[in-house]
Amino acid sequence: MEIKQIHHVAYRCKDAKETVEFYTKNLNMDFLLAISEDKVPSTKEPDPYMHLFLDAGMGNILAFFEVPNSPPMGKDPNTPDWVQHIAFQVEDEAALLEAKAQLEANGVAVVGPTNHEIIKSIYFFDPNGHRLELTTVTATPAMLQELHDIAPAMLEEWSKTKKVVTHASWLHEKEFKE
Repeated sequence: MEIKQIHHVAYRCKDAKETVEFYTKNLNMDFLLAISEDKVPSTKEPDPYMHLFLDAGMGNILAFFEVPNSPPMGKDPNTPDWVQHIAFQVEDEAALLEAKAQLEANGVAVVGPTNHEIIKSIYFFDPNGHRLELTTVTATPAMLQELHDIAPAMLEEWSKTKKVVTHASWLHEKEFKE
């Protein structure tokens, strides 16, 4: 098997229209299409839904489902808010700062930029409570190669100890000193 790319990633939304408006206004995504049915095609379950598709650029599609007959959306209470998120890449640091200014002008609370040494990122939430990240790559090829080379050893050590593995601690040394 050879995966060509991710076709789409789908999340649940509280309100289809509000979600489309947020992503088109704040992230300049095009609203591609909507599908609505009384039954789920794969399972044949009776469960009316609205399925939305937004263009996240370069063939990447972000999708949402509004399922009004299901219990209200919730979050896994055992997973911290910062863990599950969608990250979108922007061209450069200037574009990242411009996006931050646009989001804040639209009333969106933004955290960052955060320097991860190989990327710089800002963070915010969509109206559904999904955490979003805008990021730009700042890594050199040598940095990425070093991280690639140490990844297996880090994973093996973590797997055995479940304790912080410091092989890549240089990534956030500056951020934690500030």
